[in-house]
Amino acid sequence: MSDETYDPERAERLVEMLRELARRIVALDRDGALLREAPWLQRALGDARAELFRYEVRHTFDTPEIADHRRIVGDAAPGWTPDADHAPDEEDGWPPRGH
Repeated sequence: MSDETYDPERAERLVEMLRELARRIVALDRDGALLREAPWLQRALGDARAELFRYEVRHTFDTPEIADHRRIVGDAAPGWTPDADHAPDEEDGWPPRGH
């Protein structure tokens, strides 16, 4: 796996980590032990938070191909507006005049 991406198997492991954390919290609550297990909770929440952060950063990372696509669109877009394809006197009926 590339360091920049977050593969589907790792994402599934993260989901399972979160589910296990949720199950453990429910069980601790049921047993009245939530605060007694504060050190474990801090570690588990920290691990989950760190992995969620990695997911967020890597999941939204642009691969070189996507970055190139964004560059192409960015290079083509300056000065273009949605109305640029219409002559000023054209009327397509939307939005209604005066709105």
